[in-house]
Amino acid sequence: MLIAFHKPFGVLTRFGAGGSPRPTLAGFGFPPGVYPIGRLDAESEGLLLLSDEPALTARLLDPAKRHPRTYWAQVEGVPDAAALARLAAGVRLDGRITLPCRARRLASPPPLPPRDPPIRVRKSVPDTWLELVLVEGRNRQVRRMTAAVGHPTLRLVRVRIGRLALGDLAAGAWRALDAADRERALAR
Repeated sequence: MLIAFHKPFGVLTRFGAGGSPRPTLAGFGFPPGVYPIGRLDAESEGLLLLSDEPALTARLLDPAKRHPRTYWAQVEGVPDAAALARLAAGVRLDGRITLPCRARRLASPPPLPPRDPPIRVRKSVPDTWLELVLVEGRNRQVRRMTAAVGHPTLRLVRVRIGRLALGDLAAGAWRALDAADRERALAR
């Protein structure tokens, strides 16, 4: 079984609370035996896959397969061409350069519902939406990359894994994927 879930802001990507007061995946009525494929930090939102198939999980997480993941990041300030080029070429995190990615400014804010709670707004500092397509998944990678080029992330939403899009799946909702969706998720 493969499930697409729209992880809301503030939810931990695990089933046990481990002493945290934050909500976990346990509160969303998933079938028994499914586990998250990868992670989204509590402050991130968007597409999360869950499965009860270890081989499928291994295939999707295999770094050699380089499955693309697309993120929309609302960042502080307006990144110039040089900042976007640095993001695309790779930035140094923990002594290693990130793999090249695609990075571009979005012409307008994406069609997302407001976040609850809303992001902080500073009247004197503009914000910009970026689209980043990564093929690796280091801990808090997008946030650390945008900070490294001087534009901290304010809101982060994963909108695509492979060719499988989040689409209009509402925050907190999930659906079992059919064979065509599975192939889209596995596509590079």
